[in-house]
Amino acid sequence: MAVRIRLMRMGRKKKPFYRIVAIDSRKKRDGAYIDKVGHYNAIVEPAEVMINEERALYWLQKGAIPSDTVKSLLSRQGIILKFDMMKKKFSEEKIDEEMKKWHLLQTERVKRQEAQAIQQKQQQESAISEETHETEVEAEEEN
Repeated sequence: MAVRIRLMRMGRKKKPFYRIVAIDSRKKRDGAYIDKVGHYNAIVEPAEVMINEERALYWLQKGAIPSDTVKSLLSRQGIILKFDMMKKKFSEEKIDEEMKKWHLLQTERVKRQEAQAIQQKQQQESAISEETHETEVEAEEEN
Protein backbone atom coordinates (compact mmCIF):
# COMPACT_ATOMS: atom_id res chain seq x y z
CA MET A 1 0.00 0.00 0.00
CA ALA A 2 1.46 3.34 -1.07
CA VAL A 3 0.72 6.06 1.46
CA ARG A 4 0.66 9.71 0.48
CA ILE A 5 0.36 12.82 2.59
CA ARG A 6 -2.02 15.11 0.75
CA LEU A 7 -4.80 17.67 1.10
CA MET A 8 -8.41 16.70 1.67
CA ARG A 9 -10.92 19.43 0.79
CA MET A 10 -13.42 20.41 3.45
CA GLY A 11 -15.61 23.46 3.96
CA ARG A 12 -18.46 24.72 1.89
CA LYS A 13 -18.81 26.09 -1.60
CA LYS A 14 -16.33 28.94 -2.29
CA LYS A 15 -14.92 28.57 1.26
CA PRO A 16 -12.33 25.78 1.05
CA PHE A 17 -10.57 24.43 4.11
CA TYR A 18 -8.12 21.57 3.83
CA ARG A 19 -7.09 18.73 6.11
CA ILE A 20 -3.59 17.37 5.68
CA VAL A 21 -4.00 13.60 5.82
CA ALA A 22 -2.08 10.38 5.34
CA ILE A 23 -4.10 8.35 2.86
CA ASP A 24 -3.76 5.35 0.55
CA SER A 25 -2.76 6.75 -2.85
CA ARG A 26 -5.54 4.77 -4.56
CA LYS A 27 -8.31 6.47 -2.56
CA LYS A 28 -10.37 9.42 -3.78
CA ARG A 29 -9.37 12.94 -2.79
CA ASP A 30 -12.04 13.05 -0.07
CA GLY A 31 -12.05 9.30 0.70
CA ALA A 32 -11.39 7.61 4.02
CA TYR A 33 -7.98 8.53 5.39
CA ILE A 34 -5.58 6.71 7.69
CA ASP A 35 -4.45 9.61 9.88
CA LYS A 36 -5.00 13.37 10.17
CA VAL A 37 -1.68 15.21 10.18
CA GLY A 38 -2.92 18.81 10.29
CA HIS A 39 -5.01 21.44 8.55
CA TYR A 40 -4.53 24.35 6.12
CA ASN A 41 -6.80 27.36 5.62
CA ALA A 42 -5.73 29.56 2.70
CA ILE A 43 -8.75 31.90 2.95
CA VAL A 44 -7.58 33.79 6.04
CA GLU A 45 -4.74 36.30 5.76
CA PRO A 46 -2.06 35.15 6.52
CA ALA A 47 -2.79 31.52 5.63
CA GLU A 48 -3.33 29.31 8.68
CA VAL A 49 -1.21 26.15 8.71
CA MET A 50 -1.25 23.74 11.65
CA ILE A 51 0.77 20.56 11.28
CA ASN A 52 1.38 17.94 13.97
CA GLU A 53 5.13 17.63 13.54
CA GLU A 54 5.32 14.30 15.35
CA ARG A 55 2.72 12.64 13.09
CA ALA A 56 4.21 14.18 9.92
CA LEU A 57 7.68 12.87 10.80
CA TYR A 58 6.20 9.47 11.67
CA TRP A 59 4.58 9.12 8.25
CA LEU A 60 7.62 10.45 6.41
CA GLN A 61 9.78 7.88 8.20
CA LYS A 62 7.32 5.15 7.20
CA GLY A 63 7.82 6.12 3.55
CA ALA A 64 4.76 8.30 2.91
CA ILE A 65 5.23 10.62 -0.05
CA PRO A 66 3.91 14.18 0.34
CA SER A 67 2.11 15.90 -2.54
CA ASP A 68 3.77 19.00 -3.99
CA THR A 69 1.55 21.38 -2.03
CA VAL A 70 1.96 19.49 1.24
CA LYS A 71 5.72 19.30 0.69
CA SER A 72 5.87 23.10 0.39
CA LEU A 73 3.76 23.47 3.56
CA LEU A 74 6.01 21.03 5.42
CA SER A 75 9.14 22.83 4.26
CA ARG A 76 7.72 26.20 5.38
CA GLN A 77 7.26 24.66 8.84
CA GLY A 78 10.82 23.23 8.80
CA ILE A 79 9.62 19.63 8.99
CA ILE A 80 11.29 18.57 5.73
CA LEU A 81 14.61 20.02 6.95
CA LYS A 82 14.31 18.13 10.23
CA PHE A 83 13.38 14.91 8.41
CA ASP A 84 16.39 15.22 6.09
CA MET A 85 18.72 15.70 9.06
CA MET A 86 17.18 12.69 10.81
CA LYS A 87 17.68 10.62 7.64
CA LYS A 88 21.36 11.63 7.60
CA LYS A 89 21.66 10.42 11.23
CA PHE A 90 22.49 13.80 12.79
CA SER A 91 22.57 13.88 16.59
CA GLU A 92 19.61 15.41 18.46
CA GLU A 93 21.79 18.32 19.65
CA LYS A 94 22.89 19.08 16.09
CA ILE A 95 19.28 18.92 14.84
CA ASP A 96 18.10 21.27 17.60
CA GLU A 97 20.94 23.70 16.85
CA GLU A 98 20.18 23.73 13.12
CA MET A 99 16.44 24.18 13.75
CA LYS A 100 17.14 27.20 15.97
CA LYS A 101 19.26 28.73 13.21
CA TRP A 102 16.48 28.01 10.70
CA HIS A 103 13.84 29.65 12.93
CA LEU A 104 16.01 32.77 13.31
CA LEU A 105 16.45 33.01 9.54
CA GLN A 106 12.69 32.58 9.05
CA THR A 107 11.82 35.37 11.52
CA GLU A 108 14.35 37.69 9.83
CA ARG A 109 12.86 36.87 6.41
CA VAL A 110 9.33 37.60 7.65
CA LYS A 111 10.44 40.93 9.16
CA ARG A 112 12.15 41.86 5.89
CA GLN A 113 9.02 41.02 3.90
CA GLU A 114 6.84 43.07 6.24
CA ALA A 115 9.20 46.05 5.93
CA GLN A 116 9.11 45.77 2.13
CA ALA A 117 5.31 45.62 2.16
CA ILE A 118 5.12 48.74 4.32
CA GLN A 119 7.59 50.54 2.03
CA GLN A 120 5.60 49.60 -1.08
CA LYS A 121 2.38 50.79 0.53
CA GLN A 122 3.97 54.11 1.42
CA GLN A 123 5.26 54.51 -2.15
CA GLN A 124 1.81 53.80 -3.55
CA GLU A 125 0.22 56.31 -1.18
CA SER A 126 2.77 58.98 -2.08
CA ALA A 127 2.22 58.32 -5.80
CA ILE A 128 -1.54 58.67 -5.33
CA SER A 129 -1.16 61.89 -3.35
CA GLU A 130 1.15 63.31 -6.06
CA GLU A 131 -1.41 62.46 -8.75
CA THR A 132 -4.22 64.13 -6.82
CA HIS A 133 -2.02 67.17 -6.20
CA GLU A 134 -1.21 67.41 -9.94
CA THR A 135 -4.89 67.19 -10.91
CA GLU A 136 -5.73 69.89 -8.36
CA VAL A 137 -3.00 72.16 -9.79
CA GLU A 138 -4.29 71.57 -13.33
CA ALA A 139 -7.84 72.35 -12.25
CA GLU A 140 -6.72 75.62 -10.65
CA GLU A 141 -4.78 76.60 -13.79
CA GLU A 142 -7.84 76.04 -15.95
CA ASN A 143 -9.91 78.34 -13.75
